[in-house]
Amino acid sequence: MTRYLVSRANLLVFGVLVAILALVGAVTWERLNASRVAREWSQHSYRVLGTTKDLAIALRDAERGQRGYVLTGRDEYLGPYDAARDRIGVLQGELQKLTADNAVQQDRIRALAPVVQHKLEELAQSVQARRDGGLEAALRIVNTDTGRNDMREAEAVVASVLADEQRLLDERLAQNDTRAYLVRWLVIGGSALAVLTLLWAARLLNQAWSRSYRTEAEQRALALRLRTTLDSLSQGVAVFGPDRRLANWNECFQVLLDLPKAMLRPATTYGAFVEHTAEPGRPALETEDQIRHGSRNPREAITYERRGTDGHHLEIRRTPMPDGGFVLTVSDMTKRAQAEGVLREAQKMQAIGQLTGGIAHDFNNLLQVILGNLEFVRAKLTDDARLQQRIERAAWAAQRGATLTGQLLAFARKQPLAPAAIDLAATMPDLIPLLRRTLGEHIEVRYVETAGLWPAMADPAQLESAVLNLALNARDAMPGGGRLTIELGNTVLDHEYARHHAEVTPGDYAMVAVSDTGHGMTPEVLARVFEPFFTTKPDGKGTGLGLAMVFGFVKQSGGHVKIYSEPGEGTTVKLYLPRAVGAVAAQVRTGAPVDLPRGSATVLVVEDEAAVREIACAILADLGYRVLEAADGEEALRVFGANAAAVDLLLTDVVLPGKVRGRELSERIRALRPEVKVVYMSGYTENSIVHHGRLDDGVRLIGKPFKREQLALKVADALGIPAAPAAHDGNVVALRSKRDA
Repeated sequence: MTRYLVSRANLLVFGVLVAILALVGAVTWERLNASRVAREWSQHSYRVLGTTKDLAIALRDAERGQRGYVLTGRDEYLGPYDAARDRIGVLQGELQKLTADNAVQQDRIRALAPVVQHKLEELAQSVQARRDGGLEAALRIVNTDTGRNDMREAEAVVASVLADEQRLLDERLAQNDTRAYLVRWLVIGGSALAVLTLLWAARLLNQAWSRSYRTEAEQRALALRLRTTLDSLSQGVAVFGPDRRLANWNECFQVLLDLPKAMLRPATTYGAFVEHTAEPGRPALETEDQIRHGSRNPREAITYERRGTDGHHLEIRRTPMPDGGFVLTVSDMTKRAQAEGVLREAQKMQAIGQLTGGIAHDFNNLLQVILGNLEFVRAKLTDDARLQQRIERAAWAAQRGATLTGQLLAFARKQPLAPAAIDLAATMPDLIPLLRRTLGEHIEVRYVETAGLWPAMADPAQLESAVLNLALNARDAMPGGGRLTIELGNTVLDHEYARHHAEVTPGDYAMVAVSDTGHGMTPEVLARVFEPFFTTKPDGKGTGLGLAMVFGFVKQSGGHVKIYSEPGEGTTVKLYLPRAVGAVAAQVRTGAPVDLPRGSATVLVVEDEAAVREIACAILADLGYRVLEAADGEEALRVFGANAAAVDLLLTDVVLPGKVRGRELSERIRALRPEVKVVYMSGYTENSIVHHGRLDDGVRLIGKPFKREQLALKVADALGIPAAPAAHDGNVVALRSKRDA
């Protein structure tokens, strides 16, 4: 009886200590959490203060750069001015996000925006006035009080933002100090209680341990092994007894079937899980009737698959147990399904690439013979208009064949690209007037861009062609008229987005979106829209290669394509191009020359196809060049050896028969005479001059079939021969030729 009373007293004291410890622990946890929140708000205030100061500095830097340029007229002051001006928009956006929790600060920042914008306009006007009208014109703008008043007003708003945020920071720091003091004493008291409780618990546990050490140790070890094994599995596992009630489970089972924690308790019936997973968006389990009557052999394991509306692909396996229960195993097969899809796409691309590469070289050689001879004859027949018209039609057909081959190569990601950092905000607006003239008056063209656009890394010519293809598709989707919108923006594709799109690499992208108000696409059409030769247009109205070319170009550039479309709601195609790092190359548009450049240099033409070699030599000879020819690399080396001092340029096919290929031939000739220029020609490039779809630096390539004008300009450019002045707008010519193709 005495032992019983002592045991009860010990339990009572232990319970009181545990209760006190739990109370102190709860209060301590609450205070620690409050202190952590206060520290986070203090850090938030520091970020607001830092961003606000950066904004004030950027404004002053912009004004300083503008003043330097106005006073000196030297362009080096424009660098700091442009950099500060670009940072102002970014800092304003970041400050707007950081103060989203403070309505007063939000009002100040909104009031600051027009003042800053007006100040930037005044700075830009003075810079433009200095550039156009000189110092006096710029000083007339600077000497007004407008810019000074805007700067004072902006500085006043910034000062109020800083003062208010500094006040909040001081209050938060004071609160944090108070909480830290209280937490410190709570931790000391809690630690003392914890030590007392642990000492008391150690005494009680020692008594219990001596009585049931072996039995309890074995049970704990077994339970721990089973639980650790279940929890370590990447599959969801649940064990149901003979009465169809839940006995054991792991956490992955709950996650994969999206089950609430309240359902995961012993004795929950299997029917409850069936009813819950039958809701929309969740993979449905077998019903109990299906379990009873679904298999002739009750000991046979059953495997079935389910797909949720969120795209998750699950494999569910039911394994019967000898006691009449069963084990339910759920496996997430989403990644495997995505990998299989990527593999199928890669295999399809490889097959198309092999097919395209196999025919492109020979087919383009044939087209080169046709097109080259037609161009040569057309230049000689200038009096007969009817023959000229027929030659034009034949040349158009040959060029059309070359375009189709090029689109196939683009889809198969086999085209050679010359990527560069593109300033979309500077180049894309030039397309808008041309698109308006091309699409017709019944199509309204809108252009929208975001401030602070990132440069894109892509081939400028291919990007222009892709946007044109999308615009022409949009025009066909709006036969009765509509609106075409071209939008530019910055986008970050994060890891969560990449997890649902296996081919996407997370990172920064420059976005070009082309939207229309046309008839849209059904889900069935949308699933096949990038397939080559798939088209919904009537026979003779389309080849089905436009979007395939866009898809291949963007993928080869390391980007991503996304299409949003619904029947009757229009279509939006978004091109995500990798963000470029470094300087942006200037994009210069040149017009077509009146007269083809001529020369008297010596050109060594190396081509294994006799007909192609003949027409290339004839074109060059007609332009005044002295021409030497060879059928392969070995013969070219012999011809060069006999005329080494005379050869100025090597025009060679990339793919040559024999041991000496085009790249090796050029390297061996330039080793003897480094001043010899090299131009490659090919209907299908191999890896000798193209790596990862991009031309090597300094490589000049003309694709077959090429026109007489293209060959003349490429050779003249390599030799440094200036072209004749422009006769008309080359942009319009290029746009029309692409549209006709």
